[in-house]
Amino acid sequence: MDLTYFERSLRALGYKYIGGVDEAGRGPLVGPVVSACVVLPVNFKAPGLTDSKQLTKKQRDYYYDLIQAQALGIGIGIITAKRIDEVNIYEATKEAMLLACNNINCPLEYVLIDYMPLELKIPHQALIKGDSCSLSIAAASVIAKVTRDRILIELDQKYPQYGFKQHKGYPTKGHLQALKKYGIVNEYRLSYKPVQKIIKEKEQQRQNIIKEEKRV
Repeated sequence: MDLTYFERSLRALGYKYIGGVDEAGRGPLVGPVVSACVVLPVNFKAPGLTDSKQLTKKQRDYYYDLIQAQALGIGIGIITAKRIDEVNIYEATKEAMLLACNNINCPLEYVLIDYMPLELKIPHQALIKGDSCSLSIAAASVIAKVTRDRILIELDQKYPQYGFKQHKGYPTKGHLQALKKYGIVNEYRLSYKPVQKIIKEKEQQRQNIIKEEKRV
């Protein structure tokens, strides 16, 4: 598929500053959800750029640097785990996307969004699998993914026992084992079922200890 089709069609209608919007981090148990809005120049070339989930870390880092160097504008939106718990991940993702659009450092005339419907005052369109059919959205997916991964690497330095650097907060077997062993830290999403399960188990253990102490 030609990833420039939507951008070329919009430019033919007179739009110059076309933003692509995508997010990273809806599924992890810990950390923020991160969105990016990217406006690319007309002559931007990045052969092989696609949905960040289809790229290796090395490829993502390469495209991240390329986009940072050449994009007309980049906006980032970060919504914390606490806020995710307050409004749910769907609403938090929309908030992150809107924040990314508001934070972009260039004009914004039209927005292409990866699937999520947004309430914007400018023309916009949500595309199914947008990160695989729009170059701007693919670029945003890379910026969002790398930005979030780096946040989790920093979190790994704070809590090395959880292995955040490896699994980036996703519920892998090793992550769940560490979560069960070491418990909850502030950056966890308490509304997510695997985290709630650990909280309940820890509370049950605490209650059992209290009962045993009373018997003694």
